[in-house]
Amino acid sequence: MKLLVIGGTQFSGRALTERALTRGHEVTLFHRGKNGADLFPEAEHVLGDRGESLEPLGGREFDAVVDTCGYVPRSVGSAVERLHGAGWYGFISSISAFGDFSMPGMTETSQLHLPPFPDTEEITETTYGPLKVACEEQVTAAFGDRAALIRPGYIVGPNDPTDRFTYWLRRAASGGEMLAPAPPDQPIQFVDARDLAAFVLHLAETATGGAFNVVHPAGTTTLGALIGLARAEAGADTSVEWAGGDWLGEQLGEDKYDAFPLWVPEEPGSHLFDPAHAIAAGLDLRPVAETVRDTLTWDRTREQLWPMKAGLDPDREAALLAAWRVQG
Repeated sequence: MKLLVIGGTQFSGRALTERALTRGHEVTLFHRGKNGADLFPEAEHVLGDRGESLEPLGGREFDAVVDTCGYVPRSVGSAVERLHGAGWYGFISSISAFGDFSMPGMTETSQLHLPPFPDTEEITETTYGPLKVACEEQVTAAFGDRAALIRPGYIVGPNDPTDRFTYWLRRAASGGEMLAPAPPDQPIQFVDARDLAAFVLHLAETATGGAFNVVHPAGTTTLGALIGLARAEAGADTSVEWAGGDWLGEQLGEDKYDAFPLWVPEEPGSHLFDPAHAIAAGLDLRPVAETVRDTLTWDRTREQLWPMKAGLDPDREAALLAAWRVQG
């Protein structure tokens, strides 16, 4: 299969490219050359900025396309117009495409954001989801049932550039007294980037279209269980102080989302999506313990200095722990 990956050198795109090459596909990567340009010498690298033009691809034709980095409808529309001859187009969207996170058990048929979509290309917490839906509409209009709309939840695992998942593992593996928002049994839902990549490639190989929520089934793990797995994997003596969510919100304000990534108490459905359709279509999910182990192994190869891109730095955590003890 001649496969074009728009992006393909970072995180889930990197995992997809590695798997596609291992399976013997002829892979072309279209990217800016800013990250991972030295990866995958066996693939063809075509450098360019998708926001400007796909003209550097010239007259190349592809059996399948995976678009890993489409965020605004203008650039996605240009891509599907240029690549309309491909047999299949996979667009990496997001569960943020859904308009209401208050309800558990959302499926692919649940309500998405509705038009009018933002008349902007500025990506913010407010515009990200509606813009993804607008991008999806560009793909579907061009490819119809040859389009796959892949909506992952939090993507985690080795090579994660966000630190949202890695923070919890590194902190749990570091020992001492750790602060976390109660309750410990709150569900946490995500997908390993490698499992996402394998599923997307499977859809490409079988030319399967449709929309897919791509996460572990709801209830697979909890925040407390995740911390426990990391602590056990590292052999750490970490103890957890579970502070009240309302109190933490008062102390941190809007910073609480950066301080405690993955924690979204105002949106009770955000970790309770239904991935049954994707699982029936071939999504295979590794055990959470394997993702924890591999992520910690990868994290040990990185620079270990704080702060991370997400999570509490040690001084702020110590101050909050002290304040929690005083009020409690």
